[in-house]
Amino acid sequence: MSRKPLRLGLTGGIGSGKSTVASILASAGAAVMDADAISRSLTLPGGRAIPAILAEFGEQLIAPDGAMDRDAMRALVFSNPQSKRQLEAIIHPLVGQVLQEESHAALAAGHACLVYDVPLLVESGERWRRQVDWVCVVDCEVETQIQRVMHRNQLSRAEIERIISQQASRQQRLDCADAVIFNEGIDLAQLKQLVHEMMARFGL
Repeated sequence: MSRKPLRLGLTGGIGSGKSTVASILASAGAAVMDADAISRSLTLPGGRAIPAILAEFGEQLIAPDGAMDRDAMRALVFSNPQSKRQLEAIIHPLVGQVLQEESHAALAAGHACLVYDVPLLVESGERWRRQVDWVCVVDCEVETQIQRVMHRNQLSRAEIERIISQQASRQQRLDCADAVIFNEGIDLAQLKQLVHEMMARFGL
């Protein structure tokens, strides 16, 4: 009888290095499912969420190319919490549906580890905790997060601090972790070593 695959939830704050850890896991043979990438794809031209967004919010939230107008939606949800809840009620079930489809495909392909890359895993409470066997948190100092994102995205410190304030705190993430990868003051080779040690600990 084949062994049940391990379901690993991967999370971390903006600038923590979570995407790099996800790519290391993928290189090691894990099937990585990126909830953020799925969410973005749903609102592209022809995306599964577009008909519902059009019905709920009207044509003014759809760009000329048929995608969701991200700037207009960002402004709307920033000023109107109800709109944010309406958008999430459309997006979240569809993300879950696509993740399920990708999981079935990964199982059919024989992957021993399914990695769910979910930036807001901790913020979603028990919903995600129930769906994974272990939670891995990629962690670093808050100032390191700010410096990395300033360098990478050319955002202002104030903008990055606002994003961080809307995410779970560093301590809240650590409290949910079964494994922590401390991505601070190390190079890529050392980060790979930490990821492989974690995989070995989980029997992979």
